[in-house]
Amino acid sequence: MPVTVTRTAFGTLSSTGEQVDKFTLSNGSMEVDILTYGAIIAALCVPDSAGTVADVALGFDTLQDWEEKNVPYMGAVIGRVANRIAGGTFDLDGQTYTLAKNNGDNHLHGGLKGFDKRVWTATTEPAGVRLQYTSPDGEEGYPGEVTVTVTYTLEDAANTMRIAYEATTTKATPLNLTNHTYFNLRGAGEGDVLEHRLQMNAQHYTPARPDLIPTGDIAPVKGTPFDFVEAKEIGADNGDVSNGYDNNFMLDRSACSSSDEPARAARVTEPRSGRVLTVETTEPACQLYVGGFLDGLAGKGNKSYDQYHGFCLETQHPPDAVHHAAFPSIILQPGHTRTSTTIFAFTTAAPATAASV
Repeated sequence: MPVTVTRTAFGTLSSTGEQVDKFTLSNGSMEVDILTYGAIIAALCVPDSAGTVADVALGFDTLQDWEEKNVPYMGAVIGRVANRIAGGTFDLDGQTYTLAKNNGDNHLHGGLKGFDKRVWTATTEPAGVRLQYTSPDGEEGYPGEVTVTVTYTLEDAANTMRIAYEATTTKATPLNLTNHTYFNLRGAGEGDVLEHRLQMNAQHYTPARPDLIPTGDIAPVKGTPFDFVEAKEIGADNGDVSNGYDNNFMLDRSACSSSDEPARAARVTEPRSGRVLTVETTEPACQLYVGGFLDGLAGKGNKSYDQYHGFCLETQHPPDAVHHAAFPSIILQPGHTRTSTTIFAFTTAAPATAASV
């Protein structure tokens, strides 16, 4: 059926008094809720192999909880720079910029009040919603006024959601956008994701220090716990990684004819429900995070989100790229437009065979 888009008031932020709206996108089979706060994917409901619909995105029921409890960045668009910047500083065009250190000695996910904590303006599209935020010059220590547009679109004939990013700047600045949705294909709050089977289109990863800052190397995954070239349970080697996977993988884009062509990043199957998630992206890398820092946070329906209760597939450029010349650059120049696309496609397989998909 044609996609319907409904806009409703969701509440008012206690910290700023700003109004937050919710957009509900539905194609009759799949339904997605998007908030103007943080451009957050607040709910993502899809059927299992028996047709039973469940919300597979971790999150909260109320705006107050989204505002006060979303330390894990659930569902949010991350910017200006997703992931970590070592030491909270970077040099650009002969100038040193100092950022907030909000992750030990490092800068994480855009700082103390990144894009995930901003209210975006929104416009209804024929099959989705278009959100825009303008980040002032100097916000969170970054140079340039940056205008970012994120468009969520739902397909009418398939349970597929497309995220299209677009950004411009008035000064050279680092920019690395992603979405930080936590998935549990069994249903949000329905236990851990260690039995989910993951295949990643990545022959290489970026080894990291204990504080998750990359060493600068790009290494083969073969013979390491990071080898998901063939599908395996997330939990198979998760115990060999300190606090579980929170690592960047370099995607194989060799079959793509251009940088605008999405390539498969990952495929995840959940053997009990039969739900399958396939991720495609134009980004060069993908961060796999399996919720190692979740510690019993009360989420939707007051269900506890414990360690490993959700996984993220954060399509992006590599972490700390401002300090590693071997990594794809994240510097956006004035006069240029940065574009990126990520696709989340949901299908099903028979539960008896999902483990082998």
